[in-house]
This record gives sequence, structure tokens and C-alpha cells, in this order.
Amino acid sequence: MGMDRGDGRNPNQMRPLACSRNLLHRAHGSARWSQGNTIVLAGVYGPKAGTRKGENPELASIEVIWKPKTGQIGKQEKEYEIILRRTLRSICLLTVHPNTTTSVILQVVGDDGALLPCAINASCAALVDAGIPLKHLAVAICCGLTEQGSLILDPTKIEEQKLQAIANLVFPNPPTSVIPKGSSTSAEEPFEHGIITSVTHGAMPVDDYFNCLERGRAACSKISEFFRKSLQSDLPDNASKAS
Repeated sequence: MGMDRGDGRNPNQMRPLACSRNLLHRAHGSARWSQGNTIVLAGVYGPKAGTRKGENPELASIEVIWKPKTGQIGKQEKEYEIILRRTLRSICLLTVHPNTTTSVILQVVGDDGALLPCAINASCAALVDAGIPLKHLAVAICCGLTEQGSLILDPTKIEEQKLQAIANLVFPNPPTSVIPKGSSTSAEEPFEHGIITSVTHGAMPVDDYFNCLERGRAACSKISEFFRKSLQSDLPDNASKAS
């Protein structure tokens, strides 16, 4: 028995995607990513000389700063910063600009569920806009397990509150996608089977988790296609939308 979705979507249906780049004039790169009413604005500043304390000066450093829509940053936001930093470090070519720091600042504009994947997608789009060398792009999706045992993709805030468990999944974008000039991909890297980041909350049986991976990978292929079209867009404001 499935869970009735308030917005009428089927279990595997995502909310409409939208992405605009080059919005912040003082940033080296920026992007606004939305999934329905969940909206995150990402700004990239750098690379700037010097690395964070305690880090290898022979590599580039990535800094992530999370700004909530309202109030002060809390425990969950701190966790988001750590997850984002690890994810972005894994896709950036850290040897290209050694002994530098690139800051990624995320401003939550709207939170209607699946906030972390939205922030990851916004960060990746902003890195591309800034021309930061990447190994490959990354795309993220949220998959939820209902109390009835069914799986749904890209849950809203109301849906999240009713879920038994949530898995936030990040996959590498296929090498056929557009990536910044100077970036590289390895033909031997198993893009179609790989996963960059997996963060789960709640109790999720192993079989359901693997089903989440399967559905998440299929959904991310659609996000990858949207990403590719967005990056190839010749519109003056680099804006792109998809339903």
C-alpha cells in the first residue's frame, strides 16, 4: 500500500527542477537551484591563496558555509556543512590549485523537503559557473521509506515528517555531461554503478536501501540530463527549467 502524495505525484516522480547561474556579481560563480518550493542559492568564492589550518598545502582546500533561511546555524546545519564539504572535495581536482581555498556559501531560500540534495545540486552548478576544475559533476536525490513500506522520491516537508526513513544519495554524473574546461574523467571509472555520498536517517531495511539506490540512480540520470541541458544553454542569464 503506497502513500498518497498531497501534490498528486507518483512515487518515482520528482518536483519541477529549475536552475539559474551567474546571479551573484561579487561571487566567482553562483547558482540558484530549486526542486519545487525547496530553493538554495550557492555562491563560490575563490580559489584564494592559502589553505585551512591543518590541511595539506599541496592540495586545494574546500570550505562550506551554510546559512539557514532564518535563525542561527544548528547541529543539523553543521552536519550539512560536513557532508557537503566531503562531497565537493571528492569531485574537485584538488591538485590543480594547490595551497588555495575555495569557499562555497549556501543560502537557504526555501525548505519544502529534500533540502540537502537541493543544496548539493546548487553547489555543483555554482562550481561549474566559477570554472572550478572537477573530476566530474555530482547529482543528488532524496528517497524516503513510508510507514507502509513503499518508497517515494524527492519528498516534501510534510511527507518527510511521515517517513520511517530517509536516504540522501549522491551519484557521479555520466562523463557524457558537460563539465568545466580542464576537468577530466576516467573511462575506467564505474560511473553507472558508483555512489559518492549516502546519508540515511531512521531505520531502513537493507533490501529497501538497495531499492532506494536503484530508484535514486534512475532519477539522477534524469537530473543529469537536465543538468547537461542547463550547462549547454546559451541564454544570457544561463537560466533553465524543467518539469
